[in-house]
Amino acid sequence: MITVTPTSGQQQPDVARPARPTGRPAAAGIGGRIFNGFSHLFLVVWAIMVIYPLLWVVMSALKTDSEVIREPLSLFPKSLQWDNFARAWTAGIDSFFLDTLIVLVFSVTLTMLLGSMAAYALARYEFRGNRLIYWMFLSGLTLPVYLAAVPLFKGVYNMNVVFPLLGPNKHLTLILVYVAWSLSFTVFFMHSFFRTLPHSIAEAAMVDGASHTRAFFSVMLPMAKPGLISIGIFNVLGQWNQWYLPTLLMQPVAGEPKNQVIAQGLIELSVNQGYKSDWSGLFAGVTMAMLPVLIVYVVFQRQVQSGLTAGVGK
Repeated sequence: MITVTPTSGQQQPDVARPARPTGRPAAAGIGGRIFNGFSHLFLVVWAIMVIYPLLWVVMSALKTDSEVIREPLSLFPKSLQWDNFARAWTAGIDSFFLDTLIVLVFSVTLTMLLGSMAAYALARYEFRGNRLIYWMFLSGLTLPVYLAAVPLFKGVYNMNVVFPLLGPNKHLTLILVYVAWSLSFTVFFMHSFFRTLPHSIAEAAMVDGASHTRAFFSVMLPMAKPGLISIGIFNVLGQWNQWYLPTLLMQPVAGEPKNQVIAQGLIELSVNQGYKSDWSGLFAGVTMAMLPVLIVYVVFQRQVQSGLTAGVGK
């Protein structure tokens, strides 16, 4: 746009005047900085609340009993007592670890296999009763395990009469109960994950001659690897730290070797100490029970995050 000024008569371009600042961006910037400061402060406090107890347990496992009693909150022992771990291991932690690994290997594998198959069928195929079955799985999330304690206890003991492999103090009993206990959340999580995957790839595989089973195991299951890793980590953590169900079902039986998982074993170590007060050995046992799950989470941290955010990204 060309304008003519009345004084000189020269043609000059009309330059737009810049808008006056209103002051709102500056206020918003101050508010944003204050919010970021509070959020960072909260994260620092939260990190201290999480890291300090873990570090305290590990460092207490390297102290002597007198140091644990006299200076319980101190993080630095006078000398590192590595023999505490050997004493805790020979006190029964080795058998607790073995029983826990036997149960977890089979229970997590069965949970992931059955849960992913059920979730895929419910997410992929439409049939009569689909939503009913799905909501029945989800209803298991609303039932506290404590409400099923009495019928579960009596059922396990009565089952031993018919099936000798089932009953109290049996690994198979705890494996099946763990699978039933973890299946609801596994189906819920994997159902949502399978719905985000493109089913056209499975249809293309079936056009090429693959069966529904082959398409699931060869095509869809590898695509769901981030979700499988995420829910697998949750199942490992939940079953590793479970105490109530093993205490209810893994009761000692006369004439049979005692089978106990790691959570039961730590409680028994603290009870059987009596007046010995082997606190350093107990802290060493807790540290050995804690380190495997921490290592698993640290190693698979990125896979867990990608599995949790995959559904949002799609």
